[in-house]
Amino acid sequence: MKDWFYYTCRFLQRGTLKAFADWEVVGRENIPPMGPLIIIANHQSNMDPPMLVASLQRRVYFLAKSTVFTSALTRWLLTSYGAFPLDRDKDMDIRAYRWVINQLNKGQPVVLFPEGTRSPNGMIKAKSGFAQIALHTQAPILPVGITGTESMGSWGRVFFPTGRLKINVGRVFSLPDVQGKPNKEIIDSFADMIMERVAQLLPESYRGVYGHQREAT
Repeated sequence: MKDWFYYTCRFLQRGTLKAFADWEVVGRENIPPMGPLIIIANHQSNMDPPMLVASLQRRVYFLAKSTVFTSALTRWLLTSYGAFPLDRDKDMDIRAYRWVINQLNKGQPVVLFPEGTRSPNGMIKAKSGFAQIALHTQAPILPVGITGTESMGSWGRVFFPTGRLKINVGRVFSLPDVQGKPNKEIIDSFADMIMERVAQLLPESYRGVYGHQREAT
């Protein structure tokens, strides 16, 4: 069982954050206690996944760029932590796509960073594949806004924090069921709507291209 590694890391991360950082989690009550869940967050730093692991009470799974799975040891560490390799050079990584759907079918929460890369200077346009997953699975979506991690180059930086670390958890929602195969325009529209929900959980200076959102419904 690899669970011991995940929960040990989470215990140590939470202890470190409580002792050394100005760390705040808002909206934990919005997290469903069980069942499949697509967690959508903005992406500023390599520290975002560990921050979510420490901040959310459920065990989460996520995608990580395939280039960090450099050896048998790092592969074991990352997979034990809940990560699965994503090939960013492919327009659609079918293995990663199927893995996400499989985790959701097993009732697990999966974290996705739709921007595809770190964006420390504000949100950038998301890749829309995540909306296709949400439409296909009809899994509930949990928007999360992350602030402060852009000032952390590594986990060790938490011992010398330069600002507040905040995880803002929004309310769960689902996409409407679309009859037939959704076209690109529909998928892109849903992707923008989801990212705008994330942007609403962030200070205006973090919202980037999603700075002028439509009203949430």
